Formats: sequence, C-alpha cells, structure tokens
Amino acid sequence: MRTRVIGAVLFCAVAGLTVACQPSDDSGTGGNTSSATPTAGAQAGDGKPSGAASKAVRDFVGMGLQSAQDAAQADGFYALKSHDALGRGRMQALDRNWKVCSQNVAAGTSVPTDTTLDFGSVKLEETCPAQDEKEPTAAGGKMPDFKGKSMKAARAALDSGTSITVKDASAEDRWVLVESNWQVCTQTPAAGAALNGRPVTFTVVKFGETCP
Repeated sequence: MRTRVIGAVLFCAVAGLTVACQPSDDSGTGGNTSSATPTAGAQAGDGKPSGAASKAVRDFVGMGLQSAQDAAQADGFYALKSHDALGRGRMQALDRNWKVCSQNVAAGTSVPTDTTLDFGSVKLEETCPAQDEKEPTAAGGKMPDFKGKSMKAARAALDSGTSITVKDASAEDRWVLVESNWQVCTQTPAAGAALNGRPVTFTVVKFGETCP
C-alpha cells in the first residue's frame, strides 16, 4: 500500500512539472504566443515603414547648407542630397562652406517625410545662379559643347573608356589637379562631331581666369 502511494505521488509530481512548463494562453503571460496583431505603424516585411506622415517643406533657400540639413532633419526629413548649382560637379565636402540656392520640393508643399530633398548649392562667397546649371551630357554619341564648363563635368559626360588629354591653356603649363576648379576653353573634336571612340583633347584655365 505504501509503495502505491509513493508511486502515485511521483507520477503527480512529474505531471505537475510538465503542466507548469506550458502556461495557459488565457493567463495573459504566455511566452509562446505568436498570433499578436500588428499595431499601427508597424514595419512591412521588407523592413520599410508601412507609411510616412506628410509634412510641409519649409523654405531652405538662403540658408547655409549645414543649417538647412539640420532643419530638414528636425522636421523629420532624413533623405537629403545636395549638388553643385553651378554645374561644376563639385562635392560639398564641408557643408558649412556652402549655401542653398534651390530646392527640389517647393516651400510650403506637403510631402511624405521619406521624400528625398535635394539642395542646389554654391560656396558662401559665390552668387547663386538664376536657375541650376545642368551638367552636360553626351547624347546620341555627339560631342557636347563643353566651353565654359568644368573639366570634371566634361570628363563625367564622356564614356569612361574615352581617351582624354587635358592641357593648361595658359603659357604656365600648370598641372590640372582638381578638375572642378578648371573650365574648358577649347575642345577637339568640335561640338556636334561624332565621338565614335575618338580621343578627346581639352585646353583649360582656372575659373576666374580668361581663356587666351
């Protein structure tokens, strides 16, 4: 009789441990529940938000580029870009040295906060152009007119395999190191000529200098 009682106790103890490891879903504290309903604002399966709130874009023109970026982020816009409004292809390496001339979304327009804002900018000591100057492109395999354009923009417009020679147009025979600081004076072949893989030659002077 005593043996049966001990056996029964051991059985109940084992059963009790098994039940204790599987808490009821009704208790509200279950750790194995996987059917929770997503809440508002949850992320989609690709990790991107299911939607972004809209907000009016402020007027950034005239602000320093760094201040404009800080203000845009304070408003919830984090997808930010900037470009050289003079079309010279310069990088805005130190944003505090640049100012905003234009913005791709007009001030006062309400757009989702995941919209990319792009600021056209120039250096602080420069004058903003009436409108952004577009960088040249070699459309249809024809040689564009690069005169007055930056050497960096000219190189970027041509196929990466193009053989390019750059010479200082002055008599000083200077090295052309930072091509965004140099403007094209002459080009060979002439504007409108078919490229067809031909080598291209430019003569250049620094911006602010007069072509000979």
